[in-house]
Amino acid sequence: MKSLLQRLFPRPLTTPDARTGAAALMLVLAAASAPAHAAWPDHPIRWIVPFPAGGAMDNIARTLGEDMSRTLGQAIVVENRPGAGGNIGAELVARAPADGYTMIIVANGMAVNPALYGKLGYDPVKDFAPVSLLAVVPNVLVASKAKTPVKTVAEVVANAKARPGKYTYASAGNGTSIHLAGELFTSMAGVDLLHVPYKGSGPAMTDLLGGQVDYMFDSITSAKPHIDSGKLTAIAVTTTKRSTALPNVPTVAESGLAGYELSPWFAAFVPARTPSAAIEKLNQAMLDALRNPAVQKRLAAIGAEPIGSTPAALRDHLARETAKWGELIRARGIRAD
Repeated sequence: MKSLLQRLFPRPLTTPDARTGAAALMLVLAAASAPAHAAWPDHPIRWIVPFPAGGAMDNIARTLGEDMSRTLGQAIVVENRPGAGGNIGAELVARAPADGYTMIIVANGMAVNPALYGKLGYDPVKDFAPVSLLAVVPNVLVASKAKTPVKTVAEVVANAKARPGKYTYASAGNGTSIHLAGELFTSMAGVDLLHVPYKGSGPAMTDLLGGQVDYMFDSITSAKPHIDSGKLTAIAVTTTKRSTALPNVPTVAESGLAGYELSPWFAAFVPARTPSAAIEKLNQAMLDALRNPAVQKRLAAIGAEPIGSTPAALRDHLARETAKWGELIRARGIRAD
């Protein structure tokens, strides 16, 4: 049986025109037989969480990822890669293929770490493309009822000025949002509180509850159960607006330190040079999830307040936060643990 080429070209392919025509036909046939390029996404997406499971960041990624999976038609697999203040996970994503199948959820550390660490294995701006701001989880200034009866920012400041260096505040480690909230507070109030860093918020909270330290600017996620049980006094939240989780607790700014603000934010990034079409789809899926009442209810349970943004808005936000906290870190001489 004659081949397709023989039937179409019964005469020998000896002339230049014939050879050119045959070559062109072969290209057409090859293109027709090749499988069509699958639309993105056509397999599961990895969502790197650069901290241990169980925290606010992990909870946000899993909550949003579940909803986004239905929208995108592919599973979003959350993968915890903790260590070095989030830097291990960040380096992994910075070096991942820029194909839209790897993303990372980050917190304030993306803006803080460049000033906090002497050298990073990645560039927060050059190595990543922004997708969207996700949520804010306010910190709250709390006091141990077992150790101090104070209830207001004014009392905290007055006591600190009366006895410089005698009152303490715990943190989850140098450079964490809990620590920076305290540094910003002492700087703006002009007081001397002794910083006591711990390796994580868990042991810091244990000592706060036990009365070994006086204060802590803890995340609402972990502080609220102890506030509700009556073991901790909620003095003020660190955000510009009151938290929906603690609506009767004033902000630090409205309590006397005008201009005070620390809003622990969470956001999503992908490797630099990821196709814009993939970023647009991820962004839309995130925004849809953040508008879902069921998702909002789950986020509210941990004190998280949805934000959502365009990639450009996240890029600008990162620039502002990097400048703000870099200045404070250098002025206060803060270094990583």
